[in-house]
Amino acid sequence: NAASQYSALTISLCVDTLSEQLRLAMDLRATQLAKLEECCRKAIMSAKANSNKAQVAKMAKQQRHEHQHQWKANFVEIQNQITSDLLTENPQVAQNPMAPHRVLPYCWKGMTAEQRAAIRKVQEVQHHEKEAQHQTEQALDTKWESQPMCLAQAAMELEEQERELCAEFWWRVGSFDQWLAK
Repeated sequence: NAASQYSALTISLCVDTLSEQLRLAMDLRATQLAKLEECCRKAIMSAKANSNKAQVAKMAKQQRHEHQHQWKANFVEIQNQITSDLLTENPQVAQNPMAPHRVLPYCWKGMTAEQRAAIRKVQEVQHHEKEAQHQTEQALDTKWESQPMCLAQAAMELEEQERELCAEFWWRVGSFDQWLAK
């Protein structure tokens, strides 16, 4: 029986040793996995940071390029405006080559004093015509507004005449009756 106890104790000891070794191996494996996960997490974060930095650098480069392009375009436009005929006071620039009596509105710089005076004269004539038309319309409106009063007055006069004629008629009828009665 001692041998079986020794054998059971040895087996129990071996099982405990193997359990301990298994637990240690599992702990070591868990530690290694945790380290690997940490390394992977750091690698992912580093990759994301590098990607974000690359995107920021790309956007900054693109913005610089757009800014330079805009600046060049503005510079060219200013240069064209300064050197073009648009800013000159030459009246021939605004004349249409196909129809000299017409002007090119995008090149037109204004009118001469004679042209402005002629336009003012036409405007003054138009103003007087408009004023005369306004006075005529106002007189017509006044006439139309007074029409009901005139009609009312004429109606009153007609009623008065009718009363007078009726009174005269009855007076004549009465005097005719008196003549007949005699």
